[in-house]
Amino acid sequence: MSHEPVRIGLIGAGAIAQTYLQAFKAINEVQLAAVVDVRPQVAAATAEAFNCASFTSYRELADANLCDAVIICTPPDTHPDITAWFLERGINVLCEKPLAIGPEQARTMFEAAANSTAMLTMASKFRYVDDVIRAKSLIDSGLIGDVILFENAFTARVDMHKRWNADPVVSGGGVLIDNGTHSVDIMRYFLGPLKEIQVIEGKRVQDIPVEDTVRMYVRSQSGVMGTVDLSWSINKELPHYISVYGSEGAIVVGWKQSKYRRAADKEWTVFGNGYDKVQAFSSQLKNFAAGIRGVEPLRITLRDALASVEVIDKAYEAMETSRWLSVEPHLSDLVPA
Repeated sequence: MSHEPVRIGLIGAGAIAQTYLQAFKAINEVQLAAVVDVRPQVAAATAEAFNCASFTSYRELADANLCDAVIICTPPDTHPDITAWFLERGINVLCEKPLAIGPEQARTMFEAAANSTAMLTMASKFRYVDDVIRAKSLIDSGLIGDVILFENAFTARVDMHKRWNADPVVSGGGVLIDNGTHSVDIMRYFLGPLKEIQVIEGKRVQDIPVEDTVRMYVRSQSGVMGTVDLSWSINKELPHYISVYGSEGAIVVGWKQSKYRRAADKEWTVFGNGYDKVQAFSSQLKNFAAGIRGVEPLRITLRDALASVEVIDKAYEAMETSRWLSVEPHLSDLVPA
């Protein structure tokens, strides 16, 4: 087994790519081999900083035979074509969330993965946050008893008027698909498969063609209730973004500190130092590289990626119809059990 770093091409050098670039500097398991961006000056400047190749077309990169894998950091509507192009050539793909703007677009990606020797996985940074992993372990140990209620909030005031995330043709929707994809993956990580969903849109504050505030209600197959608040137009200013309440206590995962308190405890016990974005991205890249080498399983499976698309698709239907809807997989035939 080779101990050489996995050679990775970065497709898209926008905002999210900047954290990946920091992660490349922090670990030795991967090497940035090339940068692709439709803006020649951006691609060249980024590549110069990492002493690697630059391209303005992902097809040129695929033909150059420089990479074992790629990270796709382009807008969601481009994901199916780019993913399929690399998988058909045996190049592993880590695709940023949201994986696709709908089930049919995802089908293209899953079919390409099913017919490829290479791997496909979805980026979902919160699965790799140390405090999130520790919280899951504490809950699984029975520390807070039976889980009864799960809460998640991603709310911050962000002007979305000039961002592709608020263009439904490009992004597939608004805050529900953008931030909600993280929420769905986090809920499934803690609660297991989801059974039912309801979504209520809040008052639109920004003059954009998509939702900017929503509340999501969920029931898991195990009977746990969940609520999620998502907004680009309000900031709840909460110190934590995950709260889990059980029959014997509670756990909160925070931006600067994470802690738990059992029913008999007088004080909270701190178990984590909060959210470290570069740490999360670095751990994600390490897991991707280890998966490519075959030394550990990918933490985010194709079934997880599939669920992220299908639950969000059902969430939009629930928001439009104002009723609870059952979450049922439709592309499971394309994903190994």
